[in-house]
Amino acid sequence: MTNATLALPDRDWADDPTDTQIEHLRALYPTEPEVDRTLTRKMKRRALGPYRRMDLDEFVRCVESFLSTRIDGSFRVSDARWFTGGVSKIQMGFTLHRNESGEWTSEQMVVRMDPAEGSNATSRLREFELVAAVQDTIPVPQPHFIDTDGQYFPEPALIYSYVCGVTKPSATTTGKISGLGTNFGPGTRESLADQFLSYLAALHTFDLSAATFTSLAQPRVGTDDAARWLLNQARRTWEEDRAADLPLMDVAEQWMRHNLPVLDHAGIVHGDYRSGNFLYDESTLEITAWLDWERGHLGDRHRDLAWTTQSTFGHHDEHGRYLVCGLIPEDDFYRRYEQATGLPVDPDRIRFYKILNAYQIVVSTMASAHRVAKLGKSHQDVVLCRVKGMAAVAADELNTLLSEVL
Repeated sequence: MTNATLALPDRDWADDPTDTQIEHLRALYPTEPEVDRTLTRKMKRRALGPYRRMDLDEFVRCVESFLSTRIDGSFRVSDARWFTGGVSKIQMGFTLHRNESGEWTSEQMVVRMDPAEGSNATSRLREFELVAAVQDTIPVPQPHFIDTDGQYFPEPALIYSYVCGVTKPSATTTGKISGLGTNFGPGTRESLADQFLSYLAALHTFDLSAATFTSLAQPRVGTDDAARWLLNQARRTWEEDRAADLPLMDVAEQWMRHNLPVLDHAGIVHGDYRSGNFLYDESTLEITAWLDWERGHLGDRHRDLAWTTQSTFGHHDEHGRYLVCGLIPEDDFYRRYEQATGLPVDPDRIRFYKILNAYQIVVSTMASAHRVAKLGKSHQDVVLCRVKGMAAVAADELNTLLSEVL
């Protein structure tokens, strides 16, 4: 076989896509309007150049300029510092001092801003609206301000309150990148497990008629909207970001298109509900905040259930039992979830969403991490190169799941 027959398709067009190419993908893979807007914005700005690092003083000036349009009266910003953690967003903490009715108050805040392009192209407006909607239902940071289109910051950004807490025991040496595989220890598990389950149940049974969203579309019960929108989003991102063909992805897409589940109940889906994404108080063992809502949407609870029970998020306990997110045996997790929600867990839908989740992880690791690092679009290029190294493991997981249904 010659090199000519092995030649990969020219995917360099995706470094600087034309309007025609962008419109072609939009037409092929229709999805929610805000997701479409976010992906289209990503592609239209792709050729604008690499990410430019800002120093702390420059970022503070953005904060001050933005807040001057949102706050009446005097204010000042202090204690600015970068936050580390995660692989996609730029985060800065600061204290906001404001004069209200003659009295000065102070509150710690956090800015979350996109890089020029990240491993997941998501909407800060969706994240802001979801956190605002659930703040009386589960513990979350209080959202304060949103720069939807990056008018004052280089990219879209939100500001919400700072919440104290830890993602894992201070003394533990377990847990990998982003909180995966954290061992909370026997004395802590059950207290956190009860809250972990009750907050998930509260999201999935949230009364959507009580909230108003401008950036989230609600899929119709009795249709395959929820699954089809997510599949189209993942496939479109694969086509926008990948460097080469992978037949496994074509086989997986075709199986999913022929097995799209019908929605029986629409709820709030966190999208990344697991250990590492909640904070808790080590003295009281109370969960203080749920974070990282960037994958949040309205849809099928089985998407969260399939994600939360992924083997990489948990570990085996002292008796050899597998614990979901290091907190609760898997059988108990499903049984107690059904009791808390009154909603059934359908193994066939769990299986579909496990395949879709594995597909999305291959898209992020093999395609998006490659394209973003290649073009230097993020502050986390080195981390993204490491993430790309996980692509073979993710593809093997997808292959294993598919082999069980084909």
